[in-house]
Amino acid sequence: MSFAVLPNLHLIVNNARFLILPWIQSKNLASKVLSLITHRLPDDWHNKYNIRPVLLETFVQKDRFAGTCYKAANWQIVGETKGRGKLGANPKKGTVIVPIKDVWVYPLDQNFRTLLKST
Repeated sequence: MSFAVLPNLHLIVNNARFLILPWIQSKNLASKVLSLITHRLPDDWHNKYNIRPVLLETFVQKDRFAGTCYKAANWQIVGETKGRGKLGANPKKGTVIVPIKDVWVYPLDQNFRTLLKST
């Protein structure tokens, strides 16, 4: 599925940054926090913006992280970026200008595909 052509892109919430500092030692903390977020976010988002999101997304830099906490929290890996960044094409074909990242998603609604495609 190409997210760039979705008429309802506003129904996707991006998790731009998630970090638990290395000196914090608490078993399963990351996956627990992600689980709490996935359950709380739809209602909070709806109360604040009057939009009920249907999908969460995040990008994990492949050369630095494995996305283990997302996997433990039942997020799904759906592919990887091309290294172009959000501003567009590479200056030279085939060159990577930003790190390659894995794309992880967490559906908030079982009909998210239909809801994202509908007009």
